[in-house]
Amino acid sequence: MTTTLTPTSPTGTVDARPNRQRWERPALAALLLGTLIAYLINLSANGWANDFYAAAVQAGSQSWEAFFFGSSDAANSITVDKPPASLWVMELSVRLFGLNSWSMLVPQVLLGVASVALLWATVRRSFGPAAGLIAGTVLAVTPVAVLMFRFNNPDALLVVLMIAAAWAMTRAVADGRWRWLLLTGAFIGFGFLAKQLQVLLVVPPLALMYLIAGPPKLGKRIAQLCAAGAAMVAGAGWWILAVELWPSDSRPWIGGSQHNSIIELTLGYNGLGRLNGNETGSVGPGGELPAGGNGMWGSTGITRMFEPAQGGQIAWLIPAALLALVVGLAMRGRAPRTDRRRAALILWGGWLLVTGLVFSFMAGIFHQYYTVALAPAVAALVGIGAGQIWGSRDRWWVRCAGAAAIALTTATAWMLLSRSASFQPWLRWVILVAGVIATVAFVFPLARKQSVIVALAAAFIGLAGPIAYSVDTLASAHSGAIPSAGPSSGGMRGMGGPGMRPGGDGGRPGADGSTTTGATSGAGIPDGGVPGQDGAAAGGSAQGANGGEQRMGGAGGLLGGSRPSDRIVTLLESNGSDYTWVAAAVGSNSAAGYQLATELPVMPIGGFNGSDPSPTLEQFQQYVADGKIHYFVAGGHGGPGGNSESTSSAITAWVTANYTSTTVDGVTLYDLTQPKA
Repeated sequence: MTTTLTPTSPTGTVDARPNRQRWERPALAALLLGTLIAYLINLSANGWANDFYAAAVQAGSQSWEAFFFGSSDAANSITVDKPPASLWVMELSVRLFGLNSWSMLVPQVLLGVASVALLWATVRRSFGPAAGLIAGTVLAVTPVAVLMFRFNNPDALLVVLMIAAAWAMTRAVADGRWRWLLLTGAFIGFGFLAKQLQVLLVVPPLALMYLIAGPPKLGKRIAQLCAAGAAMVAGAGWWILAVELWPSDSRPWIGGSQHNSIIELTLGYNGLGRLNGNETGSVGPGGELPAGGNGMWGSTGITRMFEPAQGGQIAWLIPAALLALVVGLAMRGRAPRTDRRRAALILWGGWLLVTGLVFSFMAGIFHQYYTVALAPAVAALVGIGAGQIWGSRDRWWVRCAGAAAIALTTATAWMLLSRSASFQPWLRWVILVAGVIATVAFVFPLARKQSVIVALAAAFIGLAGPIAYSVDTLASAHSGAIPSAGPSSGGMRGMGGPGMRPGGDGGRPGADGSTTTGATSGAGIPDGGVPGQDGAAAGGSAQGANGGEQRMGGAGGLLGGSRPSDRIVTLLESNGSDYTWVAAAVGSNSAAGYQLATELPVMPIGGFNGSDPSPTLEQFQQYVADGKIHYFVAGGHGGPGGNSESTSSAITAWVTANYTSTTVDGVTLYDLTQPKA
């Protein structure tokens, strides 16, 4: 008995406009509304989330120049180390509704809902409404997606634009029209303005999909792909060209570059450096790692996505997705060249394989939340696989493949949940028992009623773990530079632990910017201290009210923003409007908290890592002579390993030698209008 989910064409491909099922619209509405409500729950607990980007949002809401360039401060001393597109969405919201946690993070939530809707529409077009709804549901409950669609990093905009490109290319494969190719390129180009070269990981599968399955003849397909490439270049190039042609002395320094160049940032720190580890200006030593070798960003190798830092974020359904890819391709083996179902499998399978392999072997900076870029491909393949296996379950080999998918998912869930033994300890046993029964049952031909029961059990096995992690993520506050979803299950080496929840960075700001302490350790790194495995820094901290580590006075550090006391804020705000920068601090996170608390520009010396040569010592001295900077805040993170030869260290030494210090609530300040006698 073979069932079909939607009307099909003579080639077996779902029609471009399949008849809608009566249940489809209510189910989709429930999915999108449920996603929206869930993502809004406890949203303000994240406070400013990543202070680095929150400060840039504040700056862009005050200055259109800062808006255009993505500056860290409204006085435009330096930009963040990414293009500004992801900031634009939040900055426009803050301009409308004022600066608070909700106005900044709700746009990210809406991008998450849009991602679910776009994935549903894309998968549905080729495989029908049931597959689309399953894919959308899997994406909505993937732990790392739940985290990042409630956070202010660039990844939310990146993901929705990549899915939009997949949607447009799916339309192109259906009718071969130029406009869909051009739209695909435009989405990728704008995605570059969110997170630079990472968006290009989906370009090979997109191009291969159309090259193989596009309706026109080969010559025209190649010409259309070239046009899509031109649209991609135009989508990103207008901003890059503007930045490159703008006189460098009248725009902010390009953060993350050593020579004030967006091209250098693209090809170096945010480009090839991420692959080979040679990232000039990074926080630690680079260099290529051997397969399986250990570094400060973890180990490289084919199993990297299943390691403790990444596993709970994304790995739950990766084995099932890969098996679904193999089964789907086998089922389309004799289909015509233009078969849209096989084309879709090429797209989503290529997305998963290319992105997953790059993430697995890149030797440079790698954070666990990057895996959100895998979530759409995993979700799409799971939705496709579920629909294909259910519709062809009368074939013995398809039933065996379905049983294997259930078994692999059960084993993966057991492994991941065992790493958090104190977190819902009963859950992995229930999944194990249900998995064994469902695996055995699926091998045999069953009546429809029994098949439905087994299918529901399979859905529980696949989604119970991700939902549990997602609920934990919704219930917990997250902040800092390296957030992580779900309970603690072991972190990456060197730079912070698995949670990056508030506490070690001095607590979290509320919706109005006030500070509270969290229950778990974060990652404040005072005065260039070395972070431990749990994200805590050596030195300069005290226990917060709820057990979290709290910086007294809040100097901040590399991965956690500063948390100034009321006395410090009052001091900075006094006559603050008389200065271009109310203060300067080494490192963007050190400066961010002061800027968010006062809503006045604070100069982040050296950018995110404190290692960028901006400003130079001579420029800083001139700013001080011109009366443009009021205070210098000691501490922060002064470049890789606290490099004594960095520009930020030279500025610190000059200030220390020429100005008298005062300590307020544990933070050392230098009044730059009062030199030593």
